[in-house]
Amino acid sequence: MSKINELKSFSKDIKGKIIFDYDLKKTNWFNIGGITKAYFKPESLNELISFLKKFGSKEKIFLLGAGSNVLIKDEIFQGVIIKLGKNFSNISLLSETTLVAGSATVDKKLSEFACENNIGGFEFLSCIPGTIGGGLKMNSGCFNREFKDILLSIQAVDKNGKILTIPSSRIKFIYRGNDLDRDLIFLSASFRGKLEDKQIVQNTINSLKDQKDQTQPTKIKTGGSTFKNPTNQTKERVWELIRKSVPLDTKFGDAEISEKHSNFFVNKNNATFKDMKNLIDFVKQNVKSKTGIDIETEIEIVE
Repeated sequence: MSKINELKSFSKDIKGKIIFDYDLKKTNWFNIGGITKAYFKPESLNELISFLKKFGSKEKIFLLGAGSNVLIKDEIFQGVIIKLGKNFSNISLLSETTLVAGSATVDKKLSEFACENNIGGFEFLSCIPGTIGGGLKMNSGCFNREFKDILLSIQAVDKNGKILTIPSSRIKFIYRGNDLDRDLIFLSASFRGKLEDKQIVQNTINSLKDQKDQTQPTKIKTGGSTFKNPTNQTKERVWELIRKSVPLDTKFGDAEISEKHSNFFVNKNNATFKDMKNLIDFVKQNVKSKTGIDIETEIEIVE
């Protein structure tokens, strides 16, 4: 039996959805991408485990969160895109200051939940437009706070369907990354904050949002920060390096640099994957040529 027929057979035995030849354009903030061979939305953890036991070593798999920091190729993705839904987005209190959140939970929702329960330390999450799973994968952060600062442990499943619990003390975090196996699918995580008056927490959230709105573009087709800050090579932020190295009116098709923040690249109308990738490569090469500094992409490129 072919792989596609195996997937079709498997789809008949589950409550979740497997959609074939699924258009990926609407799944990400860039609004760029082709179709995927299969798009799987498991109804439950058991379905996800069953899928991984059967296909985890056979299929190319990519886990898609909020789609806020991915650039997807226009050609067919020859694998399975997995999208965890509402059954993976529950939040609950473990103690006065400890929370557990499913990996499909939107970062902003966890920040709001913490605020409602008089817990501080999660305010920065209100400004990260992703999910808990994506934040764990890349140790997301802003305003001098990162996921590692509040994380207690991660619950995950490997490509063979085995469930793991990993305490944060066993994870080596780096700027926008960690040393965990890239094949792991995060299921949930536990976090610790501190008791804080709800109004103080809300005021901090409002202040951070105001700062973000003043400096970053909103309500446009963008993938967020395109490049990581090169922390080991210079004290300059990557947007400063881009400004001094590249004409800010540089365009490739409908892919261009945001006027508001030079590390945000924008799909002005109908940019293709090639347009955006050409812009990314052009900026990277020019920063290297002008400053001698290699910059790495922060957005994930799915090819």
